[in-house]
Parts: sequence; C-alpha cells; structure tokens
Amino acid sequence: MVDITHKSNTLRSATAQAIVKVSHQATIEAIKEDKVPKGNVFAMSKAAGLLGVKKTADLLPDCHPMPIEFTGIEYEIQGLEILVKMTVKTIYKTGVEVEAMHGASIVALNMYDMLKPIDKGIEIGSIKLLDKKGGKSTYKPPKTDGIKAGIVVCSDRVSKGTAEDRSGKLIKERLQQFDIAAQVVVIPDEVDAIQQQIKELVKERNFVIISGGTGLSPRDVTPEALLPLLDKRITGVEEKIRSYGQDRMPYAMLSRSVVGTIGNSLIMALPGSSKGVGESLDAVLPHLFHIFSILKGEAH
Repeated sequence: MVDITHKSNTLRSATAQAIVKVSHQATIEAIKEDKVPKGNVFAMSKAAGLLGVKKTADLLPDCHPMPIEFTGIEYEIQGLEILVKMTVKTIYKTGVEVEAMHGASIVALNMYDMLKPIDKGIEIGSIKLLDKKGGKSTYKPPKTDGIKAGIVVCSDRVSKGTAEDRSGKLIKERLQQFDIAAQVVVIPDEVDAIQQQIKELVKERNFVIISGGTGLSPRDVTPEALLPLLDKRITGVEEKIRSYGQDRMPYAMLSRSVVGTIGNSLIMALPGSSKGVGESLDAVLPHLFHIFSILKGEAH
C-alpha cells in the first residue's frame, strides 16, 4: 500500500453509482410490491452494500483499512433501470472513492442475485464515480508566488562549526519543492542575536522559519526571543504541529514551537532536529501558505 503516514485526517466523501437494468416491467412491479421470492430487494441489497463498503480493504490489496463514518444508499427507478447511488464519508488520510464504487457494485450484484429467478435478462452497467470531496481535489495547494523566505538555524554547535546543519538544509529543500528560494543563516542560541536576525529578515522577507531553541534546555531561548516581537500569535498552527508530532512520537508535547506574524511576515519557530523539522513541515504545508493570501487581504 502507498505510505500515507505523513498525511493528516480530513473530512472526505465520495458518491458512486451503478445501474441495474431489468428486461421487463413485471420485474419492476415485483420489486415495488415486495413480491420477489428472495425477499425485499432494496432492503437486502442495501445491507449487502453496507458490508461491501466495509470489506473493500479486505478484497482490494492497495486499499487502506479505514473508519467508515457514514454510508448512504439511494435508489431511483427510471423505466426499466434502477439507479443506485452510494455515498461514503470518513475523516481520514485518504479518500473513499473505491469504497463507494465497491459498495455500489455489491448493491447491484445483490439485486442481480435476488432478481435472476424471475428475470434472466438483467444487466449491470455504468459503475462510476459521480463526486468526491476532501483531500487535494477540495483543498488545492495555495499559490506561493510572492513568498520570500529566510531560514535561521539557532544552534551554538553549528555556529561554532562543531556540528553539521541538517535542519536548515532540509527546510530549504522543502521550500524549493514549492518554488520558494531561501538562504540559510546560522546563529548561536542568544536572545539578542535571534531578535536582531529576525528584525533584519522581516524587512525583506515575508516568511521566516527558525529551527532550533524550542526545547527545554537552558540554552533553548527561541520562544523567549520571538514572542515579544510578534504582532499576532497563530496558536492553531502551533497546535497542529504538536498534535501531528504527538501522533508519531511521545516527546512532541515538550516542543515549544511558536508561530505568528510581524506585520505582513509569517514567523515560524520549529524544533532543531531534522526529524522534528520534517514532521512539522509535513503537518502544515502546503496549506500554511494560505496565510499569505489572508495577509494580502485576498482571502479570509
């Protein structure tokens, strides 16, 4: 299966259809009047469809098991055709298109099985996806044009040359994926040095990412340096970073990541470890870029 561990849960839904065509009107009348020998066609086929949705991951190798939080089945008789509509919803990391199509297929197959004793000319067709919501199709990546970034690595060891900078390089590479160029500056864990660097960067940059100094050791002072400078603190982004990290390792709750604005510039202080930085960026990108449209007055 495709690795989706880096994704976040969102509300996702899909609606699929299948069409069952009978060969004569008497079959339709038998369904309406509940006179089919095997029982109530709509009720039993609905039950089969519910089971089909739940069993999708058991039968299709690349489908992820997931919590199914809603399944709705609708029938519409159009002449000799019965239109089956299946809607599936979940709050998860991947979509439910296949689950909806599988469920609609099972409904149609069950109807065929129940009706074949009285109608030998039944056909199943037009199994297709009608609609999907959630994920990339709904939350399209915001535009990144006009974003000018700066990266600050706060580390005594890296600034002295006794350790290699991996976090700054990782941030730079990740931003390049969104066509955002940035330079990395390394400074020691000093309040004055951090504040001075931020004040200089926001003159020309509208996105400043700081790596390091967000822990609990005596030399971790990035939040103390940053908080007095912020005009607005964006606690929702901070919560997302910590929540995402906590789902992956128990010590993420100890992080003191800080996110906020100075004027029209976004400032984001992340952990110093490359793993912590990578997970933090996974948690908020690319949707974090929507902030820049808000700061420009283009969105809400």
